[in-house]
Amino acid sequence: MKKIFALIIVACVFVQSSYAQKERAVWSKEKANKWYSQYGWLRGCDFIPHTAINQLEMWQAETFDTTAIDTDLGYAQSIGLNCMRVFLHHAAWEQDKNGFKSRMNEYLTIANRHGILTMFVFFDDCWNENYHHGAQPAPRPGIHNSGWIRDPGKLLYDSPAVLKELEAYVKDILKTFKHDKRIFMWDVYNEPGNSNYGDKSLPLLQKIFAWGREVNPDQPLSAGIWTKDLTTLNTYQLANSDVISYHDYNNDTIHANTIDTLKKYGKPLICTEYMARLRGSRFDNIMPILKANNIVAINWGLVAGKTNTMYAWDTPIPSGEEPKIWFHDIFRPDGTVFSQKEVDLIKSLTSK
Repeated sequence: MKKIFALIIVACVFVQSSYAQKERAVWSKEKANKWYSQYGWLRGCDFIPHTAINQLEMWQAETFDTTAIDTDLGYAQSIGLNCMRVFLHHAAWEQDKNGFKSRMNEYLTIANRHGILTMFVFFDDCWNENYHHGAQPAPRPGIHNSGWIRDPGKLLYDSPAVLKELEAYVKDILKTFKHDKRIFMWDVYNEPGNSNYGDKSLPLLQKIFAWGREVNPDQPLSAGIWTKDLTTLNTYQLANSDVISYHDYNNDTIHANTIDTLKKYGKPLICTEYMARLRGSRFDNIMPILKANNIVAINWGLVAGKTNTMYAWDTPIPSGEEPKIWFHDIFRPDGTVFSQKEVDLIKSLTSK
């Protein structure tokens, strides 16, 4: 009897040990920095083709515009940009799972042809809380991101059962692309707690990190901090991100302080949003700092289009005329630029 009991104990220890080995821990500083060392300095934009007003218009089959994607990424390549941050949306996957993944692969093929790596974003707490399949709304003249949509937004609170679908979505995408070298990182949740959600976003944030660790992709998982006011969320994000990502639309002095604060974690830093000209965050005063510190530099906006991000967050221009100073973006759809001086600076920093 003692022998049988001993064998049971040994078997249990073996099973627990095997399970523990399969658990996906947060990356150590050593692992994160080794991963980062394979890349040179990465720089790019938050990307959506100029013909799409939001994530659904980008990814739905009827409006998936490979011509615009190819053209816009060609502009990025021409000035030496080599990475893009691209938002997904679970409603596009829900509508057509295999087609959605096929379109992701097609996007990646186009980006790779232009020498561009991709970071995909899963969830988002910003802008419009409701959304629907099919035709998307036309842009409202002069209004920044008038058609951008949250994911999952209000649906999470109206129909909590959607969590099962969100889990299936996240795991399906991660399992499909977990070894894809064209993807350098997964941003699991954009600005959790925005839109006055606050700590209500913490349970979903916790779940997506857990789902991600269960799948265990080759690429790191991260959720960028974006405001000092959300202490609980920030603490969780920093503790659970494999690499440290953040947003900062402030001037160079404040941005430099942000960098100094985050350096103490000893992990690679990825700035996933910056550059709002009217807020003092510009290419000329921020991009050189990011390069000097070997921080991934991802500014909001590449080609001005249906998202209307040339207009400021809180300063609409109802006439729809082009603002004298663009808030975000670099190119017009025809390839002309907002500022040749800026483009020359970017090319000097990217050695293009």
